[in-house]
Amino acid sequence: MLLLGLLLLTVLASAHLLWGQWKLRGLHLPPLVPGFLHLLQPNLPIYLLSLAQKLGPIYRLRLGLQDVVVLNSKRTIEEAMVKKWADFAGRPHIPSYKLVSRYSQDLSLGDYSQLWKAHKRLTRSALLLGMRSVEPLVEQLTQEFCERMRAQAGTPVAIQKEFSLLTCSVICCLTFGDQVKEDTLVHIFHDCVQDLMKTWDHWSIQILDIVPFLRFFPSPGLRRLQQAVQNRDRLVEQQLRRHKESMAAGRWRDLTDYMLQGLGEPRVQAGSGQLLEGHVHMSVVDLFIGGTETTSTTLSWAVAFLLHHPEVQKRLQEELDRELGPGAWSSPVPYKDRTRLPLLNATIAEVLRLRPVVPLGLPHRATRPSSIFGYDIPEGTVIIPNLQGAHLDETTWERPHEFWPDRFLAPGASPRALAFGCGARVCVGEPLARLELFVVLARLLRAFTLLPPPGALPSLQPQPRCGVNLAVQPFQVRLQPRGADAGGLGECQ
Repeated sequence: MLLLGLLLLTVLASAHLLWGQWKLRGLHLPPLVPGFLHLLQPNLPIYLLSLAQKLGPIYRLRLGLQDVVVLNSKRTIEEAMVKKWADFAGRPHIPSYKLVSRYSQDLSLGDYSQLWKAHKRLTRSALLLGMRSVEPLVEQLTQEFCERMRAQAGTPVAIQKEFSLLTCSVICCLTFGDQVKEDTLVHIFHDCVQDLMKTWDHWSIQILDIVPFLRFFPSPGLRRLQQAVQNRDRLVEQQLRRHKESMAAGRWRDLTDYMLQGLGEPRVQAGSGQLLEGHVHMSVVDLFIGGTETTSTTLSWAVAFLLHHPEVQKRLQEELDRELGPGAWSSPVPYKDRTRLPLLNATIAEVLRLRPVVPLGLPHRATRPSSIFGYDIPEGTVIIPNLQGAHLDETTWERPHEFWPDRFLAPGASPRALAFGCGARVCVGEPLARLELFVVLARLLRAFTLLPPPGALPSLQPQPRCGVNLAVQPFQVRLQPRGADAGGLGECQ
């Protein structure tokens, strides 16, 4: 019976592939890369960029039963996602996306629609409200972080986890309010996010996504993902219930209050549906998944690059001392005055260029027939924007593989990178992430000199098969307090 089922599925899959090829007859399609095991390549974004050197910046390759189009240059990505954004704002209908997004109530993974636009407006307005008070919060939590790091001064620290807990604390406070700032809740949500991302990135789920009929067979990986999603939903529902029981109309203690009260507003056109509590639920999930590991990983990459380039670190500290004064009591630079620290801004831009945390973005779907660079793109085609490949394109960037922050110091000398995406699907959390990167690195470099353990510089190569995020390989750093008051906590004040 099992063999008969496998045979039937094979026949159906072959028929599906042949039917798809027949429908594409007569179209001017991007060139097709032979083979179908591309996902097995280590460091996939760089592999895809190498294919572009042979085939051009846009081509097709086969992932399982589906052809996808890969964009490998800034020009092709911006033509699709900015110039023709309405044609490519959809999300593909991937099995794991449906499970993780509670059947498209998610903002990041949900398909494009009028209801999705209303969901985005609600989440963005909540974040804009939160941004009014977020800078003092990030400053306070970063100061506490510096104090914890000073207690471990001189000893090697696995700083990735420390950054991850710091960014999770920021999201916890923004989303659930000051009253839940205790470490217990932060660690619970941090562990939940880690478990969900690790399970979701497992090869068994990736295989299921590219060969969907495998869901009809027993899958331990799928069961683990279902359990991780159930645990996530239970934790979020507890917080939503707590908010609804104590919420006062017209008063917003945090982002969750604001979004729950926004559900009743006429935010969508007639007939397009109504925002539900499930949409708030998934906005909270997006804030944790999109606002914890992405920012902490970028901070980790920044530290790794500065350990390899102590001359840049020294210049950054000189800039900070010049603007803030070398003493212990100077005030931090307000984020609105960040132009006072051009090298710090340039360093952040260079880290985001070389190591965009989501190097292949999230896949898009053509919502109607269109074209990119003269090639026909049929409706339903999955589009993968190779953001890291675009950032290493030699036709756009001078010395693209070098860590060279100075490329961003001359006005107009280098284009803006695409680390947060572009167009309708640009990351709504970009302003918060940029503020955190600025505040944390400014305080960290003012308080400490970053040193590697003896003979142990971190690798600048990402983990070879790391799923959605471009994860840095584990490393340690020694934090040497700076200044005459190095024995106290003055540098963190």
